[in-house]
Amino acid sequence: MDCLCEIVQALIALAALVLIVVLAVAHITAGMVNLTRHEKEKYFLTATGEKELFPSLHDPHSRDLSVVIPAYNEEFRMPVMLDEAMEYLENRPKHQSSFTYEVIVVDDGSKDKTTEVALRYTKRYGADKVRVLTLVKNRGKGGAVRMGTLSSRGKVILMADADGATKFSDIEKVEAGLNDLSPKPENMAIACGSRAHLEKDSVAQRSVFRTFLMYGFHFLVWFFCVRGIKDTQCGFKLFTREAARKTFSSLHVERWAFDVELLYIAQCFKIPIAEVAVNWTEIEGSKLVPFWSWLQMGRDLVFIRLRYITGAWKLQSPHKID
Repeated sequence: MDCLCEIVQALIALAALVLIVVLAVAHITAGMVNLTRHEKEKYFLTATGEKELFPSLHDPHSRDLSVVIPAYNEEFRMPVMLDEAMEYLENRPKHQSSFTYEVIVVDDGSKDKTTEVALRYTKRYGADKVRVLTLVKNRGKGGAVRMGTLSSRGKVILMADADGATKFSDIEKVEAGLNDLSPKPENMAIACGSRAHLEKDSVAQRSVFRTFLMYGFHFLVWFFCVRGIKDTQCGFKLFTREAARKTFSSLHVERWAFDVELLYIAQCFKIPIAEVAVNWTEIEGSKLVPFWSWLQMGRDLVFIRLRYITGAWKLQSPHKID
């Protein structure tokens, strides 16, 4: 009996030691919010090749909608998505005459011709409608979305993936979800596209291992960070300008788990969030490496919560950065 008690005490001591080490590692390795830009990232090219300064998210809005598209090595998949998006956006004024928009393609340090491909749309539609922000080095999807959002002019801001997995016209569904939240008086609201309604079919097509990883990730999201949102990772999210300013100013994670921290920040600020079912099709060419990407995201989820608990990360007040 005494031996058993000693073993239990040793295990408890070991668990406490592991927890202390994990907390220490999470705190020490915590990076700060990175809103700085390289000088080249402050400008976009017009259709004639002239350089103009990007505006700031802290300026008043001058467009109804901004579409921010993070792109890393997307020269082949992106044109299909852009063609669909531009057709929708160009036709919308026929039904809503005062509608104005912009598309911001953020090249996240690509090694292919992503910037060149995107600039063809600037030449076709003009830089008032399509702008390209080329990052000097790869930041990660979250970093690319943030830099594009901070450069936007829209009253509402849509984050949309370059692969076109979500049908672009479903923006009307997330707009309706956003409006149903009644974001006034502070105009804070977020509407998330969701694939949760497709989960049963996806489970049937996945291997047992990938299904285990998926459910494990969902549990970690629920346990450590975000409650009440079934699909945090769908790359089709709509923000009011005020909500984008509030959340992106505090965002630390710049890679795959950034969506989770973004929604965690929103819930901390009590920003209302709607989850809206959208049409979604899996597109070949994903940058996610199944095992290692899920492992990295799982680590990030644990560290997100621990870093806020230890005070390594704090929620920021929005402020303008040059």
